[in-house]
Amino acid sequence: MINKLMQKTLRKIGTLVLSAALLAQAGLPAFAQQRGNNPRLIRDAEIEELMRRYLKPIFKVAGIPPKTVNIYLIDDSRINAFVAGGQRIFIHTGLIEQTATPNEIIGVLAHETAHVAGGHLARLGVQIDRASTQAIIGTLLGAAAAIGAAKGGAGTGRGTTGALVLSGQEFAKRNLLTYVRAQEAAADEGALRYLDASGQSGRGMLELFQKLYSQSIASLQFVDPYAVTHPFPLQRIRVLENRVRASRHFNKTDKDYLVFRHNMAKAKLAGFTRTAQSVHSAYPASNTSIPAQYARAIAAYRLGDLPTAIPAIDRLIARIPKNPYFWELKGQALLEKGNPADAIAPLQQALKLYPNSGLIGILLAQALLAADTKQAARSALSVLSKAQRFEGESGTLHLLKARSYGILGDYARAELSTAESAMLRGDKKLAKIKAEGAKRRAKSGSTVWIRASDILNALEKKKS
Repeated sequence: MINKLMQKTLRKIGTLVLSAALLAQAGLPAFAQQRGNNPRLIRDAEIEELMRRYLKPIFKVAGIPPKTVNIYLIDDSRINAFVAGGQRIFIHTGLIEQTATPNEIIGVLAHETAHVAGGHLARLGVQIDRASTQAIIGTLLGAAAAIGAAKGGAGTGRGTTGALVLSGQEFAKRNLLTYVRAQEAAADEGALRYLDASGQSGRGMLELFQKLYSQSIASLQFVDPYAVTHPFPLQRIRVLENRVRASRHFNKTDKDYLVFRHNMAKAKLAGFTRTAQSVHSAYPASNTSIPAQYARAIAAYRLGDLPTAIPAIDRLIARIPKNPYFWELKGQALLEKGNPADAIAPLQQALKLYPNSGLIGILLAQALLAADTKQAARSALSVLSKAQRFEGESGTLHLLKARSYGILGDYARAELSTAESAMLRGDKKLAKIKAEGAKRRAKSGSTVWIRASDILNALEKKKS
């Protein structure tokens, strides 16, 4: 009974912050969306790189190595970002779509960086443990009171027990929420320090809070201020406004190239996530800007209209030939519409311009493997090996390696790569079957044999 009450309390308190820790990294190529029961993740080399560019000066002053933090995009129109599962920053697409300037996003990212630098999620775990203890104490006190009431002839004591259990749970929850609100206030303060130290304005952060406040006035009217996870928007504005305006960087504006990239990210999200009608309404033909052309080209490709999409992408390439994402888009359009051989050259050019992109490498490997030849398989493995250095563990990447090894006749490595992919996807049954197959085919004591054994041992531990 106590355990159930603890779990219920933790679900109420911790879901918002901790549920994202269950999200698995999806190694999907180019602009891709992961569907499932969890929030939908978006993988896109261009937008992820832009977010890292925003974070680079913030991480520098915060003393955080950039490679230690993973960035995830969530397909959600609400303005939000949060830290979860350790060094992971989750960014809603709505934060990009509904912000007017890069500085607004940078302010939010500075806030999330303060959570990472302050170890707030780890400390929250301690607070949740304390809340659980308090919930237990409340439950035990309720049980003791019920026994006392029954012995004193006050009836069954059920009403007293229920009231005291609820009181214990509520006390625990409110204590934790007070702690979380204090963390949020500390992160606001940390964000302003990082912005100031990196020579950036806090104006965007302030303006975003003002925007959120204007959107939430009605919904916050009857909310208990002690039952929320964040300080109220108006309270945050009052605390931050004087600090922000006093900064010598207050009137500093975003650099033109960042404004351009911000607008390109918004156009790309519109092209990939909205209907073609909505795209043409937001970016009509009369709008000849590069972001507008980008959005319309993506919308045309998504409709399968390559006779319109490819010339539109070629015009973008002609205007900015060193933009790797235009070449990537052309390659993705050709690959997904059944022309993998034609997709290879633009994807190779994209990777040449942005060699550190694991996602573009994965896309190129897919195009190469369509040829189904040993030469293509060897080329794909070379590309995937480099992609893995930047992308890390990826289910899609391991599946492409499995296919490459299969074409080359190296079935032990093919089965091992399939097992790796299954492990990342959480398919324990397939992982076990393929790891056993890899171990049977591999020479005892070889690298493949050892890794297959590691997978089987890991599966056995999880089972026990």
